[in-house]
Amino acid sequence: MSQANNFASPEEVEHAFYDAIVKGDADLLIQIWADDEETLCVHPTGVRLTGIVPIRESWRNIFATAKIRVQPEQVAHWQGSVLAIHHLTEVLFVGDDPSPHGPLHVTHVYARGAHGWRLVSRHASAADDSHQAMVDSVPHTLH
Repeated sequence: MSQANNFASPEEVEHAFYDAIVKGDADLLIQIWADDEETLCVHPTGVRLTGIVPIRESWRNIFATAKIRVQPEQVAHWQGSVLAIHHLTEVLFVGDDPSPHGPLHVTHVYARGAHGWRLVSRHASAADDSHQAMVDSVPHTLH
């Protein structure tokens, strides 16, 4: 697989990821992924895909059935010299429907290699904010 871009940072990769989603372009989207048989994508439905070919085909199917727009919000991130982890919340908009879908909790893992930074793992799952509110209301004091 030819990867035209050498991304200088995980943030550049993330921006390219969401840009490809807006364009509905699976081939452009797949260029930001690491070309590795262990590359992983877990969709909110729980389907786990390993490898570039199944990941690309799943995004092609998504883009073929609906135009989507995503509003990502970064929650937390950590970056070392060769690995970065970003945790985000995403809100989805499907087609012309102004009603938001989600939110989703998303974790992106990036690795830096010879050709810059690449996405190696994406895990998205439906957010259960009612459960989070319950967890947040529990006192965290140890005696």
